[in-house]
Amino acid sequence: MTTLILHHYPSSPFSEKIRAVLGYKQLAWKSVVIPAIMPKPDVIALTGGYRKTPFMQVGADIYCDSALICDMLEHVRAEPTLYPPHLKGVSRIFAQWADTTLFWAAMAYNLQPKGAAQVFAKAPPEAAKAFAEDRKAMTGGMTRLRSADATSAYRSYLRRIAHMVEEHDFLFGAEPCIADFAAYHSLWYTRVQTPVMADILAATPAVSEWMDRMAAIGHGAMEKFSAADAITIAHGAEPMPAGQNLLIDSAFQDDHGIALGSEVTVAAETFGPEATQGTLMAATRTHFTLRREDPRAGLVHVHFPRVGYVMRKVEAAA
Repeated sequence: MTTLILHHYPSSPFSEKIRAVLGYKQLAWKSVVIPAIMPKPDVIALTGGYRKTPFMQVGADIYCDSALICDMLEHVRAEPTLYPPHLKGVSRIFAQWADTTLFWAAMAYNLQPKGAAQVFAKAPPEAAKAFAEDRKAMTGGMTRLRSADATSAYRSYLRRIAHMVEEHDFLFGAEPCIADFAAYHSLWYTRVQTPVMADILAATPAVSEWMDRMAAIGHGAMEKFSAADAITIAHGAEPMPAGQNLLIDSAFQDDHGIALGSEVTVAAETFGPEATQGTLMAATRTHFTLRREDPRAGLVHVHFPRVGYVMRKVEAAA
């Protein structure tokens, strides 16, 4: 039986995406709550640099980015599927749009001063400043929407989603697919984490009804777990061999002219660009796998999706 360890925190929208997928597939999982901002020493011990939330651990294998985690969970339990055969292309394209364009519009809307005040209402004043500084470091040179532009865009996107769920229970039919989970988490943040901003949902009641159906899926069977125990598990396990891990493809696809066994870094293209360095063990059409060692976690394999990430060869010192 595969033991799934999700490293997340309750208010993280992308974590809610994965929690809902775990519920849809009726999977049992262990919950490690991690800090929302740096420092994250237990996270870095496992990932080597990647510090976005969430990531999934299976023994000594670390799966980064919610899109890759969904692919892995599909391999763990194929039914009910996230990728119905007749929707494989369109659902993935919609999900990529939802995880990027929709997400950034929603969060720029949600975290206007009124929404941010609600998020940090019970926290000391310095918490909001620390969060803002942390996210500023993660966004780097990204162009972020101004509040007014985000509000206009978010309203438009909600209307378009409404047009879809007025016709079906879920975005593309009678059952949810990856598109539903990718679209849901940003709207969940509006409703649950910044309810003072949730009046924007009133104009699209069909969206609210769809959100109720998504919420009813639940989160599966969760068991609390500690970061220390998760690191101990990684240290005592062996990474799964390339081609036998919980990702579907294994054939080498060389788009970079970088041989397997090279020392490389992998980092997100935009948000959260902190790099992980390791030995390249796999570069398939869908993912990269790096082998790395940590004094606490031992030998681990860290997996990243190809889409949205960049790989660079580490040049030997002269």
